Amino acid sequence: MGTKRPGTSLVLAHDTKRSKNDLIAYTNRDKALMESGVRRTSNLMAPIMLLEGHEGEIFTTEFHPDGDILVSSGFDRQIYVWNVYGECENVMVMSGHSGAVLEAHFSTDGSNVYTCATDKTVAIWDIVTGQRVRKLKGHTNFVNTVHRTRRGNQMLCSGSDDRTIRIWDARKKNSVHTMESPYQVTAACFNDIGDQVISGGIDNEIKIWDVRKHQQVLHRLRGHTDTVTGISLSPDGSYLLSNSMDNTLRIWDIRPYAPIERCVKIFQGHQHNFEKNLLRCSWSPDGSKISAGSSDRYVYIWDTTSRRIIYKLPGHNGSVNDVDFHSKEPLILSASSDKTLYLGEIED
Repeated sequence: MGTKRPGTSLVLAHDTKRSKNDLIAYTNRDKALMESGVRRTSNLMAPIMLLEGHEGEIFTTEFHPDGDILVSSGFDRQIYVWNVYGECENVMVMSGHSGAVLEAHFSTDGSNVYTCATDKTVAIWDIVTGQRVRKLKGHTNFVNTVHRTRRGNQMLCSGSDDRTIRIWDARKKNSVHTMESPYQVTAACFNDIGDQVISGGIDNEIKIWDVRKHQQVLHRLRGHTDTVTGISLSPDGSYLLSNSMDNTLRIWDIRPYAPIERCVKIFQGHQHNFEKNLLRCSWSPDGSKISAGSSDRYVYIWDTTSRRIIYKLPGHNGSVNDVDFHSKEPLILSASSDKTLYLGEIED
């Protein structure tokens, strides 16, 4: 536990015209070529960085709030921590789950990582020591999703195939509330102030729950025609982004007194396929862009105002399962079933 896996980080840069098999090690010559031909927008060593080391599909990834490290995990049950800058070394591997890790997120202050897995548990990890500090038991089936509150005491919400949403106090072992859902829960998060939980599942519906009244559903957001695979709260907390197997991304107005028709925008272009992976989605820090996983191996980025696809990024050889935007620089991070992560620059 907490030990770096030696030799797992293969850091490569490549010309976008090359195939993945033609990836070349980053050298001074390449640096000169790139500086002459590509306008750099970040402090990455190269415009595109490939991170290798996982031994199975990668289902989840996220930048640290400070942006200097990132976390990734998936089918191999190992939770990897990587440097974002320099040679993107793998600096830590945390082990303890006995099933595939389906989602991982940093705490608000970046000191912990929260994970959930097919072993029916939620776990809390110390990012400094690499040790698991809590193992949260209570779910009776795969835990598909875990998220934390944005402020105050760190509360967690988790959603499971056991058709429940559980609320946890990160300082305690047992869940403090359980909400019963009629169908399996595939995605869940808190609203901005943490008094509501938003969930999506295989019934195609997004529900907004009152945490204090436990079982009360305040709103039902209808429009998706297939399973909701990922949801993400906008940076200002006013809107919700949802990804679905119906091959649409939707933005919903979740403010208290929004109109009855809360779906304000629909985006298309990406794909879900027979693999039925839980493809996640993400907002850029200023809310101007969104991105989502796609089974066609591309990373898609849309402009939220025009709804246009502004990037369709190649490179992966498998389904793109998760994406994240850097908090300070124009960088996109992607995790794939091809067992790799890509870090790439986009326009500022």
